[in-house]
Amino acid sequence: MKKTLLSTIVMCLAAVGAMAQPAGGFGGFQAPQVKLETSQEWKDVNYAGDDKAYHTCDIYLPKKAAASYPVVIHIYGSAWFSNSSKGMADLGTIVKTLLDNGYAVVCPNHRSSMDAEWPAQINDIRAVIRFVRGEAKKYHFDPSFIATSGFSSGGHLSSTAATTSGMKTATFGQITVDLEGNLGAYTNQPSTVNAACDWSGPVDLTDMDCGEHMSMGANSPEDVLLKSKLDKEPDKYKSLSPVYYVNKNNPPIIIFHGGQDKVVPNCQGKKFFELLKAAGVKTEGTFPENGNHGGAEMYTEENLQKMVKFLNEVRKR
Repeated sequence: MKKTLLSTIVMCLAAVGAMAQPAGGFGGFQAPQVKLETSQEWKDVNYAGDDKAYHTCDIYLPKKAAASYPVVIHIYGSAWFSNSSKGMADLGTIVKTLLDNGYAVVCPNHRSSMDAEWPAQINDIRAVIRFVRGEAKKYHFDPSFIATSGFSSGGHLSSTAATTSGMKTATFGQITVDLEGNLGAYTNQPSTVNAACDWSGPVDLTDMDCGEHMSMGANSPEDVLLKSKLDKEPDKYKSLSPVYYVNKNNPPIIIFHGGQDKVVPNCQGKKFFELLKAAGVKTEGTFPENGNHGGAEMYTEENLQKMVKFLNEVRKR
């Protein structure tokens, strides 16, 4: 990719991070108006019990009435630079498809790399999962099925929530990572998930140079998130990488990653898929040759329905 285009992308992401810092109010970046067929919606619900915009979520219930709904927590992508982009979380594609097929969808904000270092971001997603269980009655959630989903850095967080499901901490060398955190009123609830969807997520942050990829220059998004460098503290980068948590107890995970993705190289998704298969985890991998980093080639009706079919099959197990 041309260096000028790379610079523009990185500058835009940095601007998003800077602009999105909480300023005492809720809201956040919004996609162009997307008409979702819902029965109920709640906006800017705080899942952590504080006054931070980065700890809010939007909740959507399907139009078709039911006593309760299985839940998918869908996480936006931003290279971890944005803390307020839940209004841009693939509403017209992934979220719409999930709603149309009977899933409640929760779209959360989370702390950016400008707000806090890793593992704050997975602590936030864990808090969302516990919130869904703790507030199940109020929002008509069925806590027997909670999945995560996400695009790009959101796919990373979705995959990490799944591969670390049931783990409180993890140790790599001299580094111990608190995966759970203690946010919110429902720390007594489990933060386990039943399945995950990974759309173009970076999953091995120790090997972002695999395949054809963008050169990030002096500081990559993961460098900013970890406030470090791979050659100085490799264990930090392992702690950030879902592939290092893969084991036979992982919940089912479906992966979508485009062959023309030059932002997060396609070999990331393929490596994740092979490791999950080798561990005996239920998984599927879809790698469209013409697929880019998101966009129409990835969000085809076929792929979106493949996601739904996978989640439905997991629920029947």
